Amino acid sequence: MYLETERLRLGRFTGGDVELLLELDSDPEVMRFLTGQVTPRVEVEGVVLPEILKVYAEHPQLGTFKAEDAEGFVGWFGIQPTGDPRTVGVGYRLKRTVWGKGYATEGTRALIAHAFTELGVERVEADTMAVNHRSRAVMRRSGLRFEKVYHEHFDDPLPGTEFGEVLYAVDRATWEAGAHE
Repeated sequence: MYLETERLRLGRFTGGDVELLLELDSDPEVMRFLTGQVTPRVEVEGVVLPEILKVYAEHPQLGTFKAEDAEGFVGWFGIQPTGDPRTVGVGYRLKRTVWGKGYATEGTRALIAHAFTELGVERVEADTMAVNHRSRAVMRRSGLRFEKVYHEHFDDPLPGTEFGEVLYAVDRATWEAGAHE
């Protein structure tokens, strides 16, 4: 077990979890602001799951963690390495059946607290498309603060890409001062 909250258990994925990832990534609404399309089995088996397992091997304290509630698999939460060893990125992907239950905020807050109290990082950040208002709200409720809008080039941009991506973050001093309450 990597981390537990009041309603969620986060643990490592294994090589046998292809079906869970396929189920999650097969909902077009879940993928709307990510790739805009379902993830094919060949990609989950050959890229997505191997990359998740590779991060565990290279960064044992970090990665993408399977999230379960009392009923079973609900999605994943990630706490990922960045180009700066003092900074981690957080994110999540949840099944549509659990949207609106507060799981995204609950899990993200737990990851932020874990990053500062157990991992000793100095900064936690997250990003999403500017038009992804639900994820932006989760970031704010989790204690992350808006930093900037930025633009990336995509060969096959999703609707809304023209409005850019947004970066939210919190540093240790701000979090410790009570911004996480």
